[in-house]
Amino acid sequence: MAEQTQFEELGRQFSAVGAVHRDLRRVLPHDCPSGSAAVLTLLGRYGDMRMSKLAELLSVDMSVTSRSVAHVVDRGWIERSPDPADKRSRILRLTPAGQAMVDDLARRTTDLLAERLGDWTDDEVAQLIRLMARLKDSFGDCRPPHARPPHPSQSATAAAAAPAPTSAPVLEATATRTSA
Repeated sequence: MAEQTQFEELGRQFSAVGAVHRDLRRVLPHDCPSGSAAVLTLLGRYGDMRMSKLAELLSVDMSVTSRSVAHVVDRGWIERSPDPADKRSRILRLTPAGQAMVDDLARRTTDLLAERLGDWTDDEVAQLIRLMARLKDSFGDCRPPHARPPHPSQSATAAAAAPAPTSAPVLEATATRTSA
């Protein structure tokens, strides 16, 4: 285990994460704020989904998700259609213009990272990726315990006794947080 002084220094170094996040927000198109970019990115990664699933993946409440979705719908980047399984729900789907925006966002992000990390070796970038993924795994699911799906190590009996989630299980825990 690392020493206390190392954890203290690590805490100080986390300010770099904020600086990276600010730079990434600066390269977003003027009409695509970070909340909208997060919506588009998740739809691009996971495909069509209900608004409730999107809210889970964003780790924000439905009102914040609704505002972000309304913004991208107004720009023609996604469409809402009735869910065949539940007519009260809507399925969110990228439009061709939305896919083009997802591609543009990915290019902008990649270009910025390539510029800022241009003097890093391939091994250093790979090491950072591994360590960031491990850090994310160490912090786990940021949702409150009652909103998390059962842990895979939980027995079938314990999982059956656990309260049922109020919406579909999360495909992948994300650290995406947005104030859309």
